[in-house]
Amino acid sequence: MVLYDRIIVPIDGSAGSERVAVHAAALAAVHGAELHGVYVVNAGSFAGLPMESSWEGLDDMLRADAESALDKVERAAESQGVPVETHVLEGTPSREIVEFAERGECDLIVMGTHGRGGIDRLLLGSVAEKVVRASKVPVLTVRIEGGDDADEHAVEVPDDAAPETPIDSPAEAEADAPADSTATADGGE
Repeated sequence: MVLYDRIIVPIDGSAGSERVAVHAAALAAVHGAELHGVYVVNAGSFAGLPMESSWEGLDDMLRADAESALDKVERAAESQGVPVETHVLEGTPSREIVEFAERGECDLIVMGTHGRGGIDRLLLGSVAEKVVRASKVPVLTVRIEGGDDADEHAVEVPDDAAPETPIDSPAEAEADAPADSTATADGGE
């Protein structure tokens, strides 16, 4: 069994992101790991705004959002008795998350995914997907929107990994399943 010593949980403060923080804190508790909450301020997305007096308050607003989001990680860690550090980074979210995880010698990235599919995923992209593709550190994604109880512990298998013929038993399914370096909790992307 792989033990984790340092788990990073990137958080954006969106609705449902507390679920990701709770999941990451529970994993950290089970493995005796320290938790690192990361919020990436994507200041580049505001670069096109006119330079007005309101610009001065924008940095303060972004920092307040970061602190609010990271507070969820701190509360989740405290409830599990897990040591936690929080970090506010600036830059492109996926790049900063991957670099932080690799530079900080983290063992696992636990992050939320909105579960977008189809054209939304194509047009909007996904920070989680970019992190999964770029990271050398294993990534566990937790779906943070909707979802019913039936999907609570589901693991998504990519369509191209599905077997061509039906499988009769769970043991056969496990034996025939391809090895994958990423895990998806709660039916993520």
